[in-house]
Amino acid sequence: MFPRLLQLGPFTLYSYGLLVAQAFLVALFVASRLAERSGIDRDRVTNLGVAVAIAGIVGAKVLLVVSDFSYYARNPGQIFSMATLQAGGVFFGGLAAALATAFWYMRRWRLPALRTADAFAPALALGHAIGRLGCFLAGCCWGRPSSVPWAVTFTRTLAHELVGVPLGVAVHPTQLYEAAAELIVFAVLWVRFRRPHPDGAIIGLYLVLYSAFRFAIEFFRDRAELAYPFGAAVSLTQWAAVALAACGIAILFRRRTA
Repeated sequence: MFPRLLQLGPFTLYSYGLLVAQAFLVALFVASRLAERSGIDRDRVTNLGVAVAIAGIVGAKVLLVVSDFSYYARNPGQIFSMATLQAGGVFFGGLAAALATAFWYMRRWRLPALRTADAFAPALALGHAIGRLGCFLAGCCWGRPSSVPWAVTFTRTLAHELVGVPLGVAVHPTQLYEAAAELIVFAVLWVRFRRPHPDGAIIGLYLVLYSAFRFAIEFFRDRAELAYPFGAAVSLTQWAAVALAACGIAILFRRRTA
């Protein structure tokens, strides 16, 4: 819609970058407050948030390349192109890298893993919702053609040049679907967090809820943009959603039976 918000000489302010920066700051603020409420050192949590954010960005880009490896193998120069850098990447790649980094950091500083993860879960949902608005403005992660009344049509040439979104075609606003889903997840987690709960209950619930939403939303994504391993009708992202949902269920079940 509006991939570029401002340009002054050589300086360009892109909508995606601005929204991602805002998402990070909001998420870090929420996580630090919830961590303090749980008796966890705020400075440690802030440093953890920065490390996780960097790992998440790198992981999302890596899985983006892996999920469309045939294209990048033919066009290796595109790996570091503006289109790839502007694209949001694949969220599950970012999440996996972020979780691995968080695991290392929490062991290094002896933070209570599940309690710390619980503080981050609502923040992650809220930050992701804001980030998806950036995707919508940039045009990436578009949906498949549709005639529903709320379908959107991208017309900015710059958006097509940066992320490849088709122009003049009415498509599902899958970015907005996911943003709305994340706001619902955030609201549920926020209410649950403020009530007595065992360690791990919030992050487990987040993994289950978000994975379920993402699995469903993927059916409305532009299928030509998705990778399908194992020759199935389920995309790589949907397989990742199933795996993460299973992890969330395992955490919840463990907490319930502990």
